[in-house]
Amino acid sequence: MGRWQPGARERLEQAALDLFLEHGFTETTVPQITARAGLTTRTFFRHFADKREVLFAGEESVPDQVTRFMAEAPPSLGPMDLITEGLAPTATEIFKGRDLTYLLRRRAAIDAEPALRERELRKFSLMAEALEQGFRTRGADDLTARLAAEIAMTTFRIAVTRWLDHHGDPDLPTTITQTLTAMRNLTNTGPTP
Repeated sequence: MGRWQPGARERLEQAALDLFLEHGFTETTVPQITARAGLTTRTFFRHFADKREVLFAGEESVPDQVTRFMAEAPPSLGPMDLITEGLAPTATEIFKGRDLTYLLRRRAAIDAEPALRERELRKFSLMAEALEQGFRTRGADDLTARLAAEIAMTTFRIAVTRWLDHHGDPDLPTTITQTLTAMRNLTNTGPTP
């Protein structure tokens, strides 16, 4: 086995995901992952701190992406305009480089394990905090900042879930736009007969 093999990280991710779906996250060990990938345990730990990081590596930068987006947005945009114009490009950036098959399999692995679902919820919480702080920095009062952050995160979660449920058709930006439209239409609908 060569010391530096190309594509090691991707091979480890693929092997881990396969094993998580076959045997469950808890039952899968790092040595099983490395054996499946044809790599060493040392190589695994060069890329990931632990087996959870196979599913969550790189996501610590998501709140930073949100903060950067908020700082770079034109100051003239109000909270809802910012959500309407900026949520789709930000979401697209978050998922950049991940194909739909991987995302569907990742979701299945996370859904099967309560501790992983908790970790996923923590990621959403950190994104909401970054959004709320961003709205405050832009001059929104506390209530407006919190509402805008929650609207953005709810829209994001629902749109991503719908996008994955429909296997990427329509694309994520379109699904986000549809979700925002449905949300706006809630205020325009009267009582149901």
